[in-house]
Amino acid sequence: MSEVRAEMVANVWKVVAAEGDAVADGDTLVILESMKMEIPILAEGSGTLTKLAVAEGDIVQEGDLIALIE
Repeated sequence: MSEVRAEMVANVWKVVAAEGDAVADGDTLVILESMKMEIPILAEGSGTLTKLAVAEGDIVQEGDLIALIE
């Protein structure tokens, strides 16, 4: 199991993947926005996206869970 966590405080601008999707290492899961910069959050391994812990418009803090990949 791979946990994908936020590396900074940011807004969830766009959710690209959905729970149940098959993802490959490097696939974009969500796009965060911070200080007018778009930051893609990538899958850190291949598998199935079993939990998406954020929604568009959410604010994440450093270390917050974004997704689980099994």
